[in-house]
Amino acid sequence: MAFESFFAQAFMYLTAALLAVLVGKRLGIGAVLGYLVAGALIGPSCLKWVGGESEQITHFAEFGVVMMLFLVGLELQPSHLWSMRKQIFGLGSLQVVGSTLVVAAMAMAFGLDWKAALAIGMILAMSSTAIVIQSLTERNLMRTEAGQNSFAVLLFQDLSVIPIMALLPLLAGKPVAAGHHSDGAVAWMESWPVWTRPLATIGAVVLIVLVARVAVRPFFRAIAQTRQREAFTATSLLLIIAVALLMTKVGLSAALGTFVAGVVLANSEYRHELESDIEPFKGLLLGLFFLGVGTSIDFKHIASHPGTVFGASAGLLLLKGGLLFGLARWRANPSCSALVFASALAAGGEFAFVLIALATGAEVFSAEVEHTLVAVVALTMAATPLLIMASHRFSLSGPPDPKEERESDVRDEGASVIICGFGRYGHAVGRLLHTQGIESTVLDNDPEQVDTLRQLGFPVFYGDAGRPDLLLTAGAARAKVLVIALRDPEISLKIVGVARKHFPHLQIFLRAHSRREAYDYLEAGEERVYRETLDSSLRMGSDVMRMLGMPAYTAQRAAKLYRKADETFVRRMVAHRHNRATFLSVARESQVIFDEVMRADPLQGVDEGWIPPAKGDTKDDLVP
Repeated sequence: MAFESFFAQAFMYLTAALLAVLVGKRLGIGAVLGYLVAGALIGPSCLKWVGGESEQITHFAEFGVVMMLFLVGLELQPSHLWSMRKQIFGLGSLQVVGSTLVVAAMAMAFGLDWKAALAIGMILAMSSTAIVIQSLTERNLMRTEAGQNSFAVLLFQDLSVIPIMALLPLLAGKPVAAGHHSDGAVAWMESWPVWTRPLATIGAVVLIVLVARVAVRPFFRAIAQTRQREAFTATSLLLIIAVALLMTKVGLSAALGTFVAGVVLANSEYRHELESDIEPFKGLLLGLFFLGVGTSIDFKHIASHPGTVFGASAGLLLLKGGLLFGLARWRANPSCSALVFASALAAGGEFAFVLIALATGAEVFSAEVEHTLVAVVALTMAATPLLIMASHRFSLSGPPDPKEERESDVRDEGASVIICGFGRYGHAVGRLLHTQGIESTVLDNDPEQVDTLRQLGFPVFYGDAGRPDLLLTAGAARAKVLVIALRDPEISLKIVGVARKHFPHLQIFLRAHSRREAYDYLEAGEERVYRETLDSSLRMGSDVMRMLGMPAYTAQRAAKLYRKADETFVRRMVAHRHNRATFLSVARESQVIFDEVMRADPLQGVDEGWIPPAKGDTKDDLVP
């Protein structure tokens, strides 16, 4: 019966998780909010498909947060983390202290004594690392200014959990039992002199750094030589569990410890292998964690105290969010970025549940306040993905922020080619032209990229090519070709519009990241559209055919024939892209024609790709 009950619960949770992802993505609300809603529906306060074991499930699934921080650390170079120190300790400390005081003042205004109010302020100053990072990642906001600020503050909050746990017992109405800290994790240190405990904490962090730098790489190398994928996966999980255990033993956040280990291993040759092994576990456990948060919402308590719960939730979001918005604006962040930042961190976080239990056990506040706080934290956490989605959409639809920009230093170099964007794509185009004696005027709107490229000796100018005056200064009136090699299709289309209006003589060459972007550019009337992965894919396919014994000229001509047929196919499909039924019908018909063309003998006819054009003939069938 025990096994049957376990499988039944597993079936319920996995079914809910699957439906949450499908419905959440379908409705455009994101997977996180879908998980939270699904958890609330199947929980003991609604459909009652799952019961009291949801708390244990949530504790187990919290390991997904630990894995997520490890993966985040793997993506961060130590130098990048060091460059964020002002955000982490400056903005982070201001947020924690400011939110604590603001929330405590609100609690005192409603009649709570200062000790209980201060405890509530420290508890609600925390935000949800799991929900915020996952929601920002879903919307590609982690690398934005708002995402970086949010991550810095969340990291400082993880650091501040330990001193908060130490301060809460000092506000207690009765002494806290020995070993109460963090489920007894640091009970073994209770008899130690007070001055030795910080040393143990620092020693644990230093040990993690040393082991990760010295011992982990040789160990992984030995495991990799076994060529057993499951052994590498087991070793990856063992590493995370060992770090988590060590951190909890000295009273630190397990997520913080694994984050440090991830940063140390960011330069490791096994970084990508670690990411691929851990990612599936992280995703599943995080889904269970969000479901557990949803099931923890006590609708009975909310129904009996609706004014208190919803009023406190709204008050927390407004007060904490207002403070965060003010801090971001004080740091000269644009309003749209500040709004996303405030929306992400305004709610409570998962650490609040631990701190609430600790404060209740010490009788800092009553059980009634405990139930209200749990409901407020759960409700605001559930609202976080929705707030991020709404603020992001508002920032996209709103007018651009008036902000100080670096003054453009563009000048006319007299070149016949202007290149907008000098990343990996534009750089290759510019360097190829340079080798053939064709110079270019290069514009880029990323000041850090411009400074870096200048240090490497590339003549790159800072400026927004979407401004007609800057294009004119760059020499667009006399230039012949405009190459737009930017990643953002919206900016690219803006530049196209400006060029077509003010410099119609320019021949525009556009980089397209995907087929969808190619459709956008073709609809705008542009013909010289280059999908960045098409040629490299065909070159690889050609090399594969040669490796399998096909003659080089046959493989080359087959790849060329495919390219010409595919370009024709894309231009035919663009007229039907907005009518799904017609699009699918034409796509099926075109695929049949496409296959017939490719099955024909590619050696038939004349192939201009191998024969130089006649004198005076400028035709080049490789240009779409």
